[in-house]
Amino acid sequence: MARSPCDLRILLLAAAAAFIYIQVRLFSTQSHYADRLAQAEKIVALEEMKIRQDEERVHLKILIQDLEKRSVQTLVNNNVAPVAAVVVMACNRPDYLQRTVESILKYQTSVASKFPLFISQDGINGEVKKKALSYNEITYMQHLDLEPVRTERPGELIAYYKIAKHYKWALDELFIKHNFARVIILEDDMEIAPDFFDYFEAAAKLLDNDKTIMAVSSWNDNGQKQFVYDPNFTYWDDWVRLKEVHRDRQFIRPEVCRTYNFGEHGSSMGQFFRQYLEPIKLNDAHIKWNSEDLSYLKEDKFLIQFGKDVASATPLHGSDAALKAHNMDADVRIQYNDQEDFERIARQFGIFEEWKDGIPRTAYKGVVVFRYKSSRRRIYLVGPDSLSQLRFLNWTYARMKGNEILIDI
Repeated sequence: MARSPCDLRILLLAAAAAFIYIQVRLFSTQSHYADRLAQAEKIVALEEMKIRQDEERVHLKILIQDLEKRSVQTLVNNNVAPVAAVVVMACNRPDYLQRTVESILKYQTSVASKFPLFISQDGINGEVKKKALSYNEITYMQHLDLEPVRTERPGELIAYYKIAKHYKWALDELFIKHNFARVIILEDDMEIAPDFFDYFEAAAKLLDNDKTIMAVSSWNDNGQKQFVYDPNFTYWDDWVRLKEVHRDRQFIRPEVCRTYNFGEHGSSMGQFFRQYLEPIKLNDAHIKWNSEDLSYLKEDKFLIQFGKDVASATPLHGSDAALKAHNMDADVRIQYNDQEDFERIARQFGIFEEWKDGIPRTAYKGVVVFRYKSSRRRIYLVGPDSLSQLRFLNWTYARMKGNEILIDI
């Protein structure tokens, strides 16, 4: 039976559609395999690139270590044992870094062999690196950490975790890799006092000989102009205030700060700057610390003398104790009962209110001491257990025939 022309056209159209479909599938399949082949070639190329980069990174690391070693050897005089390495912790503030380094070099150059200087940069800020490498007398270190930061509690600033990791890395580099016995840490927004290096050289002997001293600080949190008087005076201080960290060890700190923090802009976002940091007094007197007798800072002597000073201060009581202190001409002590009570009294005087793990800033055995309006007078804020900690719970202070004695009652 003969087919009509219409049926033939339908068959031709169906065959053409089938052919086109097959061609499209073949093209699609070829494209798919071509894409996969290209991806595979790309993966191989990336892997090869990664291998080359790893090799280059290893070679670069070896080169940097060699340069650091040579730089340190150049800075350290073999005939002079270094007192401590000095490291400036930097990140992304080249202008701050320059101001800090210029302040340090003003006093460090003459004692460079005793205090070799380092800059440790966290991250890859090009301007900071360029600035750091422009100083021939400084060894540059760079901390690179691309791992994501996991905070312990929601809402915490990631910056503080990154800073902590940078500190750990830098201290390992200096203590372990370069084998320094002591390290002085400065941040990239600090200026130093004229006697900064003399102070730390003298304090190093205390640090070595008294294992109850954890570290020496150049900073007094209550070092504002109105709360300090004597640039020669130093105290013990529960400066690192977490119990599991300080483990009953203390910091030595000066009454008048040997560093000044000018960094209004940084990780803390200016917190406390106007109220507490900007008014800090930076010591301007050059004390010859190596000629000073610092034996009073040994634990047994300091505990006894500090206890006498606290016990001899006139006790003031009541909610208006701070007001009464303004009308006194002698040292006074005011007891606080708990954190809330301490913060209330601290606000009345204008000192730091912050409290951590049961310890206020600058406290020793719970006692916070500061000068009254830049005078010789001292104000002691005393915790409920402070006198017993200072071995004076059952003692009273008396003056007999002009001599100061302690009588057991």
